[in-house]
Amino acid sequence: MADRIKRAVILDGQGGGIGAQLARMLAKELPQGWELLAVGTNVSATAAMLKAGASQGATGENAVIYNAARADLILGPIGLIMANGILGEVSPAMAAAVSGSAAAKVLIPTSTCGVYVAGTEELRLEEYLRQAADRALALMRP
Repeated sequence: MADRIKRAVILDGQGGGIGAQLARMLAKELPQGWELLAVGTNVSATAAMLKAGASQGATGENAVIYNAARADLILGPIGLIMANGILGEVSPAMAAAVSGSAAAKVLIPTSTCGVYVAGTEELRLEEYLRQAADRALALMRP
């Protein structure tokens, strides 16, 4: 029996800028046996992540809930685990699905949600994204 393909799910909202940058960084280095899925809270976010290199995409609350449960790894801004995060684009059901998923999670700290994570360094977004991509790739490799 063939090994199961593992799913790295990038979740994002608004214009999908964070998710698109993550997709761009990961798509070219994705280990064999992994697929990169884009799931947006809106169609603009999903389209940006697909254009950046994700292999498949889906949009909306149900897509977030369904794919969070099937993911082996979830990446995106920290607002994804907060009800009403990302300026209200994350419903309480979405936040519960992402935070309750058994998948490993690599979250990007952003101050736009008014959440500050103690112990994190003050870095530019690009540096956080590079660290997130590096951590994700380390988690994907055996």
